Amino acid sequence: MKQKDDNKHDKPLKPNDKSSKVVPMGIMFVVLCGFSFYLGGIFCSEKNRFTSTQEVAKAVESPKKSVSTPVQVKSVSFSQCSADFQDYTPCTDPKRWMKYGRHRLTFMERHCPPAFDRKECLVPPPDGYKEPIRWPKSKNECWYRNVPYDWINKQKSNQHWLRKEGEKFYFPGGGTMFPNGVSAYVDLMQNLIPGMKDGTIRTAIDTGCGVASWGGDLLDRGILTVSLAPRDNHEAQVQFALERGIPAILGIISTQRLPFPSNSFDMAHCSRCLIPWTEFGGIYLLEVHRILRPGGFWVLSGPPVNYENRWRGWNTTVEEQKSDYEKLQELLTSMCFKLYNKKDDIAVWQKSTDNSCYKQLDTPDSYPPKCDDGTEPDSGWYTPLRPCVVVPDPKNKKSSLKAVAKWPERLHVAPERVADVRGGSDGAFKHDDSKWKSRVQHYKKLLPALGTDKIRNVMDMNTVYGGFAAALVEDPLWVMNVVSSYASNTLPVVFDRGLIGTFHDWCEAFSTYPRTYDLLHVDGLFTTESHRCDMKYVLLEMDRILRPNGYVIIRESSYFVDAVATIAKGMKWGCHKESTEYDIETEKVLICQKKLWYSKQSS
Repeated sequence: MKQKDDNKHDKPLKPNDKSSKVVPMGIMFVVLCGFSFYLGGIFCSEKNRFTSTQEVAKAVESPKKSVSTPVQVKSVSFSQCSADFQDYTPCTDPKRWMKYGRHRLTFMERHCPPAFDRKECLVPPPDGYKEPIRWPKSKNECWYRNVPYDWINKQKSNQHWLRKEGEKFYFPGGGTMFPNGVSAYVDLMQNLIPGMKDGTIRTAIDTGCGVASWGGDLLDRGILTVSLAPRDNHEAQVQFALERGIPAILGIISTQRLPFPSNSFDMAHCSRCLIPWTEFGGIYLLEVHRILRPGGFWVLSGPPVNYENRWRGWNTTVEEQKSDYEKLQELLTSMCFKLYNKKDDIAVWQKSTDNSCYKQLDTPDSYPPKCDDGTEPDSGWYTPLRPCVVVPDPKNKKSSLKAVAKWPERLHVAPERVADVRGGSDGAFKHDDSKWKSRVQHYKKLLPALGTDKIRNVMDMNTVYGGFAAALVEDPLWVMNVVSSYASNTLPVVFDRGLIGTFHDWCEAFSTYPRTYDLLHVDGLFTTESHRCDMKYVLLEMDRILRPNGYVIIRESSYFVDAVATIAKGMKWGCHKESTEYDIETEKVLICQKKLWYSKQSS
């Protein structure tokens, strides 16, 4: 009987069976209730949202409309910093040095203040500041009140770095290793390196630059040099360089890589720069090797070069200097450098273009070893130095010095490394090059000072391929091309075309002194970085590094332009909004000029 009942329940139910309607109706009831509750929740939440913030509700209803609504900021007026901030360099501030270690001069590296300690005031010029002397006269003289430092004048007067006469500093072109003048020194160097005369060498870096007389002399010879020096007891090496109109940046080879990609510079130079090249496993020289392109030259003058004749003046012994020179030569050989030429106080080594040389580093216990794949060769923003050799990528066969086109042809030739950029190609490069020629023509109509001797030091704050700089190459100016450390790595392309630049993050202060640039150019920076960087602090940093009466060109989405103009007014800038060359509503050009004002504390 029990078995029979079980079999009965196993049979399919008939359509008219009442039990068949119970489950579906129950499910339907639950679904309808849940759906009604959901709709009610949406209605209630939207109603509350509309009541509390009407603008957000509109954004939900019409997202396209909200994107085109410009950012609005309240009017603001920034106070003046105290007079002792006239040479404030936030990330290399001597007042904060004691917080950091002395080992390998770590305290001189970048150490930016925490967010709560950022200054919201305008850095004043020195009392008596005058409009800088214009190029090319500025290469040989500057106003004393603009860079009022007597220490360097007194300490280096016997080496003829500079001399003070009346209201001016004069730069006779002297230096520790060129008592006969920098021109005679560079003449000898050119005899040792013929490529300095025919456009083969275009970019250089000078480590420990003094007042940048070497870089200044090379400008007349068609070679663009980045002069590098820390903020140290010379007070203002980099500030003197920039006041003269010579490219320079604050920096030191210590524990972090320099802010440049690998295989970038055609030549590197050290004239008694006092960098201990053979100490710490040669780690400083390994960094020079990284940033120097294959076939590039490293030039050293000073100890231990020519030690046989110079050792008596170096407070050492001939045996010590001989040992130092042999250590240096051994270290350079292990990095695939070869002694290229040598005469008197100058020695020149060349980085190998033959990657087979680096096979010697595969030998167990060889030093220095090859770098592994753990660190990107081009990484140059807060990247620790490593005691290893960055071997050039063998696929980049056209990036060596002998393979790159000579200057000025290389300026408009699509570099091989453009293919390493996401979306990069020869066509994209040529389009960018053409685009910037058109844009710069338009800028010169909006800002007639551009292309004249009123503008010398220029920064392109967020370049891609250096197109803005390339379009200005015939004008009496130079451009520091900045590539965001968060953007695609296009800086190798900038260097390959014979221009100079650096990595940087605009959420932080730039590595320069106040009042060092005549023109700052921005192309969509706030559109790309406003989610990370506070627009107010970026503009305050721009004000710090801009010279009084200097200019700003801000090419930006209409979404940000009015907000930028409002903040700029609070910094004592005069601005006017213009159309782009395409005359479209979604993008505008803001032309601004910083006014000259003096600290209220000046007397």
